[in-house]
Amino acid sequence: MLKGINQWCYPEGTSLEKVFEYSSNAGFDAVELNVYEKNGIGLTLDTTAREAEMIVKLAEKQGLKLPSLSTALLWKAPLSSPDERIREHGRNIVKKQLELASVMGIDTILVVPGLVNAETSYEACYELSQNELRNLSAVAETKEVHIGVENVWNRFLLSPLEMARYIDEIDSDYVGAYFDVGNVLQFGYPEQWIRILKDRIRKVHVKDFSTQVGNITGFVPLLSGDVNWTSVMEALREIGYHDVITAELTPYHISPNELANDTARHMDVILASGTAAQRV
Repeated sequence: MLKGINQWCYPEGTSLEKVFEYSSNAGFDAVELNVYEKNGIGLTLDTTAREAEMIVKLAEKQGLKLPSLSTALLWKAPLSSPDERIREHGRNIVKKQLELASVMGIDTILVVPGLVNAETSYEACYELSQNELRNLSAVAETKEVHIGVENVWNRFLLSPLEMARYIDEIDSDYVGAYFDVGNVLQFGYPEQWIRILKDRIRKVHVKDFSTQVGNITGFVPLLSGDVNWTSVMEALREIGYHDVITAELTPYHISPNELANDTARHMDVILASGTAAQRV
């Protein structure tokens, strides 16, 4: 498996040159970039194909792969919104992700499928977001880029069985799961999710979580939370996952490059865990 790090692991405003430099120097194989609305550092909704190609070359100079693309924009423009205009904006965001990914040789985009809240019921979120993703899957197939539906703290898809069914009902080889290990720890066991989602998993995010804290402030650096990394790695190997695992952590405000160094070392420990059991 490859070691990846998300652009969000660096303070806002960090140049792509520095993101790639810090990541490469720390020993990462890959960087996951994000798409911003406008005036972001790197990719935005206004980025041209030419600009995107230049970013690929910038990463290649540091020996880095760009395997996936994420965005936070769908939190404000959810595919589950009862407002058609908001859903249309969400569709356009995903289409832009697919377009950029295709140009850049990226095989997977991360998509937050929808939000359950006072405005949108669970049932409505399920139906609206699934319909949108079913339509977007045709674009994904044309671009030959996978849509990875992420499990996030959106009060939605709260069990692996439901997430598997949700994906299967879309019925597209280009729609799968972007599995986040740390996000399920509050209400489940990541190794169980992995064994149920199986080959539906397109990419994997890693972060750690302290169940004693139990809220949004409970996300902690790798190896300092309650994720059973040996069980997680055993499960990933069991289902035959051999792609990138990407760290998604809160930046250090002092010496931001040290987060990359620390996380790379932690990921070496994680990647090595479970290997003895595997050999037995």
